[in-house]
Amino acid sequence: MCIRPEFMFLSTVIPGPRSPGLNIDICLRPLIDELAQLWSSGALTYDISRKQNFLMRAALMWTINDFPAYGMLSGWSMHGKLVCPYYMENNKAFMLANGGKASFFDCHRRFLPLHHRYRKNRKDFFVGRVEKDVASPRLFGEELHDVVSEYGDIVFGLQSGKQKFPGFGLTHNWIKRSIFFKLPY
Repeated sequence: MCIRPEFMFLSTVIPGPRSPGLNIDICLRPLIDELAQLWSSGALTYDISRKQNFLMRAALMWTINDFPAYGMLSGWSMHGKLVCPYYMENNKAFMLANGGKASFFDCHRRFLPLHHRYRKNRKDFFVGRVEKDVASPRLFGEELHDVVSEYGDIVFGLQSGKQKFPGFGLTHNWIKRSIFFKLPY
């Protein structure tokens, strides 16, 4: 009964101009508390098809969102040169001289196989440049948790001001530690 599609998704629509921004963790706090409780001790639930109680446990498996919402939920700023949430400070973006915008032109060739013909193409990408770099490894699970744990919790509300962790925009784009890191899994 609980596997039916209408019971599998929790949908939230956050309007753009009036979004909670960094304060989204305040809105998510009741959900996180309940998910943590359902993971650790579970909840006694009645199964109508078997006509008996069982201990239900639950976990958040993933979120599906656009890039601005991803920034709010993850705590990684989606602005500037370090915008890529996967390769973080290991991207090859550069700032344009006129306008100061981040450009990701020709950052993709390092993901190609080492002997791909586009890696040696000096004409159609950066003129005269051959790509010799390989893609940097992505951080997963425990590695990412260790990096994020270095930064303290952000202060919410009117007293928060414009908080920045040391190295912001140079070595990282973390603006907060996401509330999702409070989950035990």
